[in-house]
Amino acid sequence: RALEAVPGVEPPARPVEPVRAGQGVRMPVKVTDVAPAYPRLARDARVDGTVIIEATFDTDGRVRDARVLRSVALLDQAALDAVRQWQYRPTLLNGVPVPVIITVTVTFRLQ
Repeated sequence: RALEAVPGVEPPARPVEPVRAGQGVRMPVKVTDVAPAYPRLARDARVDGTVIIEATFDTDGRVRDARVLRSVALLDQAALDAVRQWQYRPTLLNGVPVPVIITVTVTFRLQ
């Protein structure tokens, strides 16, 4: 039996799989940047370095998922906490917002 349309109610949107930025998909533009807080333990231990994170941004440009690809153990959580607060302009594919996967780097340098 076919489902009938209910006036004033939008049908659920078909889920869209995230696309990877690059190769025909423009890199999204960051509109909100949050610098990571340097963890005290890492600073006291004189640890610096670069954490590489793969982040998936939803159709509204907000982080849906983030995971560490290259770790600096004492810095990973601070990097993830910062990236999860970033926001990007929605990525468009054929004029339609789509979730996008990008790789970002978060660098910690002792002064």
